[in-house]
Amino acid sequence: MDQTLLPQPIKSVCVYCGSSPTAGPNYLALAASVGCAIAARGWRLVYGGGGLGLMGASALAAHGAGGDVLGILPRFLETREPPPAHIETRRVDTMHERKMMMFELSDAFLVLPGGIGTLEEVVETLSWRRLGLHTKPTVFVDKMFWGPFIGSLDHLVAENFAPPVFKESYALADNAEEALCALEEGHALKALARRA
Repeated sequence: MDQTLLPQPIKSVCVYCGSSPTAGPNYLALAASVGCAIAARGWRLVYGGGGLGLMGASALAAHGAGGDVLGILPRFLETREPPPAHIETRRVDTMHERKMMMFELSDAFLVLPGGIGTLEEVVETLSWRRLGLHTKPTVFVDKMFWGPFIGSLDHLVAENFAPPVFKESYALADNAEEALCALEEGHALKALARRA
């Protein structure tokens, strides 16, 4: 293969997910498996900085597996979502700063189960993609959880509120390995399109 067509490797992945301490054990296990899989690939995990829920499970698992982990935490959340002491955490003043820093430091996005905050993060990321501000791949992990939301995105396209090409902005996976492979595939397609 022509070496000029090979994509640059993914180095850093942002994980959007819930911080609720009441998340079910199956979701926590999924988050931990994602953290371990990211570490196994030698990628850095960038996340929201808290130590609770899926957020904490993914970061702690990646760190425990020898991975590079970076948390971005608004100062006002430090008492509600205390960061793990042994994981690098950058403090910012606002949620907007957190999202922008997470975006800028990441080559791709994984979306694990979460609440309204997770939805807000990924919708903004997809909106920026729709506006042509980036081409970074986004993969939702857990088909059962995210199926209804993906159905809503498909409905936007069906009703002509977004073009069919918008569906190329995201993918849906069922587990960590499938999700990371989908990120790599999306990243490779982006790199090839850029060089075409």
